[in-house]
Amino acid sequence: MSLRGLQTFIRMIRGRRLFAAGLQCCRCRLSCHVKRHYSLLPDDVKSLRALVNPEISRIRNIGIMAHIDAGKTTTTERMLYYAGYTRALGDVDDGDTVTDFMAQERERGITIQSAAVTFDWKSHRINLIDTPGHVDFTLEVERALRVLDGAVAVFDASAGVEAQTLTVWRQAEKHHIPCVCFLNKMDKPAANFSFCIESIRQKLKANPVLLQIPVGSGKNFTGVVDLLTSRKLMWKIKSMRDDGRVFEVKALDRSDDPDLLQMVSDARAALIEQVADLDDEFAELLLTDFSDNFDAIPSNKLQEAVRRVTLARKGVPVLCGSSLRNKGVQPLLDAITAYLPAPNERHHDVVRWYKDDLCALAFKVLHDKQRGPLVFLRIYSGTLKPQTALHNINRNSTERMSRLLVPFADQHVEISSMTAGNIALTVGLKQTVTGDTIVSSKASAAAAARRAQNDSEVGKRSRECASVILSGVEVPDPVFFCTIEPPSMSKQADLENVLNCLQREDPSLKVRVDPDSGQTILCGMGELHIEIIHDRIRREYGIETHLGPLQVAYRETILHEASASDTLDRTVGERRHVVTVELAVRPVDIASVGGSCELAFTEELEGQLSAEMKEAVENGVHSSFLQGPLLGYPLQSVSTLMQCVTTEPGTSPAMVSACVSRCMLKALRLAGGQVLEPVMSLEVTVGDDHLSSVLGDLAQRRGTVRDIQSRHDNKVLLATVPLAEMMGYSTVLRTLTSGNATFSLELDTYEAMNPQEQNTLLKRLSGLL
Repeated sequence: MSLRGLQTFIRMIRGRRLFAAGLQCCRCRLSCHVKRHYSLLPDDVKSLRALVNPEISRIRNIGIMAHIDAGKTTTTERMLYYAGYTRALGDVDDGDTVTDFMAQERERGITIQSAAVTFDWKSHRINLIDTPGHVDFTLEVERALRVLDGAVAVFDASAGVEAQTLTVWRQAEKHHIPCVCFLNKMDKPAANFSFCIESIRQKLKANPVLLQIPVGSGKNFTGVVDLLTSRKLMWKIKSMRDDGRVFEVKALDRSDDPDLLQMVSDARAALIEQVADLDDEFAELLLTDFSDNFDAIPSNKLQEAVRRVTLARKGVPVLCGSSLRNKGVQPLLDAITAYLPAPNERHHDVVRWYKDDLCALAFKVLHDKQRGPLVFLRIYSGTLKPQTALHNINRNSTERMSRLLVPFADQHVEISSMTAGNIALTVGLKQTVTGDTIVSSKASAAAAARRAQNDSEVGKRSRECASVILSGVEVPDPVFFCTIEPPSMSKQADLENVLNCLQREDPSLKVRVDPDSGQTILCGMGELHIEIIHDRIRREYGIETHLGPLQVAYRETILHEASASDTLDRTVGERRHVVTVELAVRPVDIASVGGSCELAFTEELEGQLSAEMKEAVENGVHSSFLQGPLLGYPLQSVSTLMQCVTTEPGTSPAMVSACVSRCMLKALRLAGGQVLEPVMSLEVTVGDDHLSSVLGDLAQRRGTVRDIQSRHDNKVLLATVPLAEMMGYSTVLRTLTSGNATFSLELDTYEAMNPQEQNTLLKRLSGLL
């Protein structure tokens, strides 16, 4: 290029920059003039490398949770776009969203595993985890909520509270997590704002605090009114290419619709009254300074009160919008930073013992072909840096972390340090699994234990080292199982290695070997769960495995109380082992899911047994719990009382365990066996014209109808059905209703099978054997 041509080119580039700067300036001036708000208008996407460690008060760790197809992933996609971290709006149907990056997720249009992303919004850092809505992957929700400080519950505005909404809401309540509700899909023809609010109040037993009301609904949904400021936020989107960045913010005036003005006035008055009932500080402010006119209360005072109500979990703020139509997401981001807690506003008893030392919880593990295991950590105290040794209290091992990353779905950026309150991704922790507590050193854990023991309150409860271990993640028991076989024996070792990796990633996946046949058994949370695992083994690891027929994971219990005693007298080499055991078993309540088996010792025996012998007894009893006397299914709801354990000197703990197991088997057989089957809570949404067909089909499946509700033009059928009768139900329902019905399943309880069904099962399994 000639010198003159080069000068012309430089002038042209400079001109474009000046024009862009002038245009941005004009936009800012225009926005001031017409009260129009512009979200970030970047020339390019932001880089995660620009992230810095903010003050802990400006961090928000949140999860997006909902029923399947409520719009969680679409909402997350809009958040990333408006925050400036993606170039274009991804779409679930097109398979190009950031957080649904697995091949199976993009093909099916559903979220299968939780994905973490980190981004900034108005000087706040948001660590967000997008969770699945399908019941088969409920563990992903559980372990995400375990480490988060707040959650956004997304609702389909045409359906309100649905089956899985109840499940994830209960999980959030269990972890005492403050929530914000977002009524999505307000653009749907059947959207009903009042119906959703009432379903939150009735089904979730929550206290909805309305912060917005919609302007229009269905196709006419154009925006919302902010009740705190009495301003309209309007999105005038003229085509599908409008991305919703620009929206108009306008104060209400007399030119607005009188009905809307009256609705806003009533809703704001109700909001002020509701918050005053829930927050004493706000009530006192109203009565002392604004008793003449409650409506004159400043919006910032009202916002502060709503925040206190949310953090105390006395109410849940409710906003609305349409993520797919790019409406209402920016106010939701503002609500996340305004109402959900910072990490230092959540109190964890164990963490305080570490003071400024590192304390973190491993809540998720992924396997990367190049980097090896990637461990997600929630940092509760201290600072995490790469190339440092970390101590795992649960494994009593020390590992070296080589690299520290900021998570952004499947794209990660290396960082030099990470402070308390954040979510980090680490490389190099090869032994760490979900639920492990990570600290800086063994000495740090010992110092924390001493502080805990010196505290009078904790000292009364426990003087064990376990007091400085963070509570892990509860893993549900599997409900389905099947055999899995490699294509040839030469691939057996590879398959075992793959299954070990997958189990580490997904603790709800259980793998065991049948002691009689030697076959490998795959246990999962549902048909879809096992199907996804099978597909991942083929795609990611290149092993074409064969799955056997899917079977239900039954449980067993006992019918009566029974006692038994046994003596084992065996000589091994020159050493004689003699042990005598007496115990009693009795049934306990089976009405709850996952009813546990209990073990207790008499007071006299408790004082006699050494720690080693007590552990041997526990191992013997627990091994018996894994295999019932009838069909070999795990036991549930059985209480065992150890009455006597006597041993001759020199008897090994292994012999004690063997004698206890043998005595347990005797007692269980005397007590009589009963098979328990998993019973599912079923919700079917179907039109009137197909309701009778669905009811007839459920009757053939031993289903019990609990209720039939109306939802717009559809019926919502609530029933309980044995899991064994639900194999292939999606195909049958599609046929019965011509594809015009949806359903969801959730494990409800385990129930005793009637004698006829139990005999049928026994004969069928005997035939299989």
